[in-house]
Amino acid sequence: MQVFPYLADPLPRAFAHRGWHLDELAGLENSLPAFRRACAEGYRYLETDVHATADGVVVVHHDPSLDRTTDGSGLIASQTWAQLKHVKVGGEAPLSRLEDVLEELPGARFNVDVKADRAVQPFVDVLERMGAHDRVAAAAFSDARLVRLRKLAGPKLVTAMGPRSAFALWVRGKLPLLPLGRLVLGAMAQVPVRQGALRVVDKAFVSMAGRSGIEVHTWTIDDPAEMRMLLDLGVHGIVTDRPDLLREVLLERGKWGQSQAS
Repeated sequence: MQVFPYLADPLPRAFAHRGWHLDELAGLENSLPAFRRACAEGYRYLETDVHATADGVVVVHHDPSLDRTTDGSGLIASQTWAQLKHVKVGGEAPLSRLEDVLEELPGARFNVDVKADRAVQPFVDVLERMGAHDRVAAAAFSDARLVRLRKLAGPKLVTAMGPRSAFALWVRGKLPLLPLGRLVLGAMAQVPVRQGALRVVDKAFVSMAGRSGIEVHTWTIDDPAEMRMLLDLGVHGIVTDRPDLLREVLLERGKWGQSQAS
């Protein structure tokens, strides 16, 4: 079984979802100030998202358009980096390229949701150019996109599961003898606790993942009681928009500081 440096730290993993965008940083999700603050508060793992501009620059941003969180407008994919480099997140912080945040925060580990097919090759190019495979994981809500990421980046890139693989893992948890191994691709099952009426993360799912050498990371968990329940269940990581509360939960369990930044 392959061991990835990205997953070498002690468990559990605490992920600051789009950085630390609380209080005075509210509205600054996926910005350098939000990532810097998360690291300053002790977080080593940062969750983020990327799109590619019309000229192939990988931009850190969740939505395909700029309108919700910046003073810009329009689709990222239809504009060049020269057009976007003066856009401000929350009207304050400059929009960042992926290489900017990787260079700025060399001790952080980034879980990157590659949001669009056109961003796949540019994303892999950034990792190659910066030698960042040991501190970047790739995720996507598309199994096909993940297949392409794995093909282009090779075995040194750690990836999450796509929806089809996560569902196959869930089915194996219920029916362990069912031969679904070829459908279960990825080292991390990054999933919601529920998907509609379906309970995804339960004892069977976590147990099957553990037996298969797969980590379970749940998102997006902001309630301390749910954090405690999931940690008791054995999940390997929690993604949160309330990194302040997750830190408190881990502190009370004596688990803070093991895999977080100093």
